Amino acid sequence: MIERVLRAVAISLSLVVAAGFCLFAFDEFDRASSGQRDRLAGYEQSAPTAVGESQREKRHTNAREYIDDANDVLLRPFVGVAESGSRWAQRGVPTVLALLTYGFLLAYLARFARGRGTSIAPRHRSRVAAGRG
Repeated sequence: MIERVLRAVAISLSLVVAAGFCLFAFDEFDRASSGQRDRLAGYEQSAPTAVGESQREKRHTNAREYIDDANDVLLRPFVGVAESGSRWAQRGVPTVLALLTYGFLLAYLARFARGRGTSIAPRHRSRVAAGRG
C-alpha cells in the first residue's frame, strides 16, 4: 500500500518539476526568438521575487501559473545550489536535483517499503513450496 502511494507521489512530483522546466525552456526559446530579453527580467527564476511573480501571473494562464507555483515550491530547497549567471544553470541544476530527490529517492523508498516485513515475496512462496525456487 505505502509502495503505491510513494511511487505515485514520486511520479507526480517528477512530472510537475519536468513540466515546469519544459515550460521554462519554451519561454526561453520564445524569448530568444522574439528578442524581448529586457521585458521579461526576473520572473523566470526558480524562486522569483514579488515583482517577478506578478509579471509572471500577468503573462501566464491560470493553469500555467499553478504549475509554476507548484514548481517554485518543489525547487525551493535546491535554489541556492547554482550561483551561476546563466538562467539555464539557475533553473537546470535545481531541476536535476529535484528530479533525483523526488523521483529517484522516493521510488527507492517505495521499493524498500515493498520488501520490508516479509522474508519471501508472496509470489515466490508457491515456487519454494513446490520445490522450484
